[in-house]
Amino acid sequence: MDAVDQVLPSDQGSAYGAAWSGRTAYASDMSVRSARARVEDVRELAMVMPHVTVEPGSSGNPVYQVGGKSFVFFRNPRADATDPETGERYADVIVFWVGSQSDKQAMVQDRASPLFTTAHFDGHPSVLLRSSRIGELARDELAEVVQDAWFAQVSERRRTTWLAAQAVR
Repeated sequence: MDAVDQVLPSDQGSAYGAAWSGRTAYASDMSVRSARARVEDVRELAMVMPHVTVEPGSSGNPVYQVGGKSFVFFRNPRADATDPETGERYADVIVFWVGSQSDKQAMVQDRASPLFTTAHFDGHPSVLLRSSRIGELARDELAEVVQDAWFAQVSERRRTTWLAAQAVR
């Protein structure tokens, strides 16, 4: 089964609660997981989800939407995401919606995780990832993050239709 074909349990909404919080080393045992994720995979994984459109962001960065709602986007450099040593704004931040605050906390609580948040996103159901650290995730983990972002924003009707189609496979 392809990574994007994995179905999240419809009664849980997200696979992260227990599974993601149990991860401790992201790139340490890549041999038992899929290949390392690449920035190009974000586009590919987002575009295989149904009803996805791409809109240009304010600086031309891609914004992936479903039903007019953003679920993944490449963010412009902002003052809330900076290098702690130099103060330089990160120019490579990708934003992913998540299903709930508990999902978000499970994904960012481990300091070794490449996923993070900032005070600007307190209370917002999303996590951030620097593209320079994307290779710390396996491609199948990135697929799960993108799929969960789509689930967080898609309508119930489209979610149900997609889940039913996956069950037929």
